[in-house]
Amino acid sequence: MTSIDDIKDDFAFLDDWEDRYRYVIELGNDLPPFPEAARDDAHKVPGCVSQVWLDTARSDGPDPVLIFVGDSDAHIVRGLVAILLALFSGRKASEILATDAESLLRSLGLDEHLTPQRANGLRSMIRRIRQTAEAALAPA
Repeated sequence: MTSIDDIKDDFAFLDDWEDRYRYVIELGNDLPPFPEAARDDAHKVPGCVSQVWLDTARSDGPDPVLIFVGDSDAHIVRGLVAILLALFSGRKASEILATDAESLLRSLGLDEHLTPQRANGLRSMIRRIRQTAEAALAPA
């Protein structure tokens, strides 16, 4: 999977938004297959116009590492899922909560180049990831 630093570098290299959109779609095409069994309401992210699913695996311990997998039925949204997975997946729950995802999205210019519905969906995905991290840190 592409790292978030590589994505930032690639975005900086691509001047044209058409090229950036194509790149985001390519990122989505590189997502690993999403388990069919997780395409259900429990894994669906509410607040997204497109269908989006997120699933999580976690390590043991008081500050577990969270591994996210995700998918969407829309090409551009799959790419947005890939960007969020690059940002959050494989990190400790406390690191996820300390990450300013909105700032990253602004630095990429995504906030101003997405439709309001897609931007809301992106925020819903971030909220879901943060809630998962909060739950992982909550005492049993």
